[in-house]
Amino acid sequence: MHGTPLMRHKRVHASTTIMSATPLARSAARYIFSLRRYIMATITTERLFTPREAAAVSGIAVRAVNNAIDKRVVLVVRTGDAKLRKKLTRKLSEGSLLRLKVWHSIGGVLTRERRERLFAEIEARPTERHVKADNLLIVDVGEARDEIAAGVRDLDHARKAIVQNKDVLGGEPVFAGTRIPVRAIVAMLDAGASEEEILEGYPKLDSRLLSLARLWVAAHPPRGRPKSLKDRGFAFKSRTEGSPRAIARNHGADA
Repeated sequence: MHGTPLMRHKRVHASTTIMSATPLARSAARYIFSLRRYIMATITTERLFTPREAAAVSGIAVRAVNNAIDKRVVLVVRTGDAKLRKKLTRKLSEGSLLRLKVWHSIGGVLTRERRERLFAEIEARPTERHVKADNLLIVDVGEARDEIAAGVRDLDHARKAIVQNKDVLGGEPVFAGTRIPVRAIVAMLDAGASEEEILEGYPKLDSRLLSLARLWVAAHPPRGRPKSLKDRGFAFKSRTEGSPRAIARNHGADA
């Protein structure tokens, strides 16, 4: 699902307006664009995502997302009580997710000036699939835009498929309509269980739900030290030692 925006090289002999402008004019243009991005990030009405959610949706590592924020490659909205700066949460708009995706894919070949010029072109042409970064580089922004949109849809589906109720397993996230703990299932997959083994032990689940569970857990990490399967009361064994279904029944889970 997470591909790389296509780059195509194209020679154009005519100089663009910004390239022919004086250094002072180019600096002013970059400042105005950066200021506009800052203002839009501050008052945006777009949907916002935490760095973890942004990483899950875009397929980019959380460390890379935070690195892009720290380097001001993408701007964030700070939510919370401004008087308690330590309590402010950094969030990204969908527009920032697109810029993040493009930067992560081809940012290494662009100077800051070229990157800002590309972002300005993307913002000015929200429906264009191919945007010219400069005279020699054209970026397939449409592919990146499609991937971000698909990731956001999947996250929405995951939030509908996974619920929390204090009366069910003490509020532990479970698959809707079941008592099957989501984090335990993902922990089993991370421990080496195959989808086939999980689905054999939990026939109420399917491959799509397992995929959504991975996405949901990536976007909503537990607070504090992650619990192991043993901590959760599960002792995953391979197919030769015992099926996940038998283990689940022994621990009261809804298989």
